Amino acid sequence: QVQLVESGGGSVQPGGSLRLSCVASGYATTGASMCWFRQAPGKEREGVAVITSGGRTDYAGSVKGRFAISKDNAKNTLYLQMNSLKPEDTATYYCAARSVSSNWPYLSPPVYDYWGQGTQVTVSS
Repeated sequence: QVQLVESGGGSVQPGGSLRLSCVASGYATTGASMCWFRQAPGKEREGVAVITSGGRTDYAGSVKGRFAISKDNAKNTLYLQMNSLKPEDTATYYCAARSVSSNWPYLSPPVYDYWGQGTQVTVSS
């Protein structure tokens, strides 16, 4: 059984930083295609950052240059480093994983098979 458990969310002032973690069990992050999504109240879920099975990364335009996705395969953990946070980054953040290897950086929710429960990020002064 695959489980993805996010942590690291919280409240931060604009300009601050947070690092989200997603620990996988029953699933190997080595060679995996994984993604961070977010969903704000009343909005659709959007892809934020993806890392493919080949290590290729891509980002939503709104976070490019501020967020960085990475994996530690020894710890079976996916990370999202978020810097220069803005109020519009406020959302619940989810990690997701595909059941198949892919080197195409999909940021679209339907292609992901496994989801975590989410962690809340609030950016406010």
